[in-house]
Amino acid sequence: MSHPLLSYAPLLVLLAWAAIGDVRYRRVPNWLTMLIMVGGVVQSLLPTRTVSISTSLLGILAAAAVPLVLFAIGAVGGGDVKLMAGVGAWVGPAPAFAILLLEKIIGLLIVLGQAALQGRTRVLLRNSAVVAVNLLYVKEVGLDHASQTGRSCRSVDKPLPLAVPVLVAAAIVVLRVGSH
Repeated sequence: MSHPLLSYAPLLVLLAWAAIGDVRYRRVPNWLTMLIMVGGVVQSLLPTRTVSISTSLLGILAAAAVPLVLFAIGAVGGGDVKLMAGVGAWVGPAPAFAILLLEKIIGLLIVLGQAALQGRTRVLLRNSAVVAVNLLYVKEVGLDHASQTGRSCRSVDKPLPLAVPVLVAAAIVVLRVGSH
């Protein structure tokens, strides 16, 4: 019998590929996100599956929910939504939420480090407060205004390649899930 972590190897390899592309080009190609998603569904039909087919499909929906809201306000790109949906297909809803939460914490640490290295920590904190206030009052200011504010409040030179913290978070969660 193979080790449970081997079932997650294709996911981690594909996420590493996505992370490398995201660092280099600041985008994750559609074919790669779709390969991750379809691969997650297909593996759920195999004897060595990580989750059942129903859990895989629920994972897609659950994992895409939060990034879809962030996409609607311009905080993440469409590839990030599809990437998380693909992760959800492999791990199911609960681990996908754990990965999403951990990915946000890792991403925050990366952005804080990047802003500090660029001497832009004060700008980052100010812009984050402006975006947060716009989101709190989105009913009053409108989604278009909140979205435009988010896009205009760039605090670092390059946007965060989100596939990197997704890879790290997925590896941590998969190692924890696979070892039990």
